[in-house]
Amino acid sequence: MEPNETIITRFYTAFSKLDHATMNSCYSEDIVFNDPAFGLLEGEEVRCMWEMLCKNAKDFSLTFSNVQLLDEEYAKCNWTATYTFSQTGRRVVNHITAFMRLKDGKIIEHSDAFKLSKWAAQALGWKGELFGWMNWMKKKIQKNARKNLEKFMSSREVR
Repeated sequence: MEPNETIITRFYTAFSKLDHATMNSCYSEDIVFNDPAFGLLEGEEVRCMWEMLCKNAKDFSLTFSNVQLLDEEYAKCNWTATYTFSQTGRRVVNHITAFMRLKDGKIIEHSDAFKLSKWAAQALGWKGELFGWMNWMKKKIQKNARKNLEKFMSSREVR
């Protein structure tokens, strides 16, 4: 197995076990992350996001497949997270394509692509189904995700 493929496999295997410490050890110190729910995050924000998601996961399972090394730096893979969305108690099956840039044995850029409108329909029910494709709803979802992350980060600093 190629070194970059090993790192990606370690990351998603750890995620399937909700092991945020191992996940975050796969990242560079200055990791940059982007996805439709959280938007652009950097460094400690990224590490805290994974810690928060792992610690708050309910009825969680994850599968990953199709790890593709596009060249010596870039890779992509598919992963599916199945879980209960804590705010509504609704079941979500989110199909995601991850794009990663790796350097010196670490992931330095990570972007997850998925249809936020499809996620919203599952997680939020009829409101997500009706409005999940609209910009104001996407901004509301992102604002809520950021607010939850900031709250989690500030609670960690108090300890």
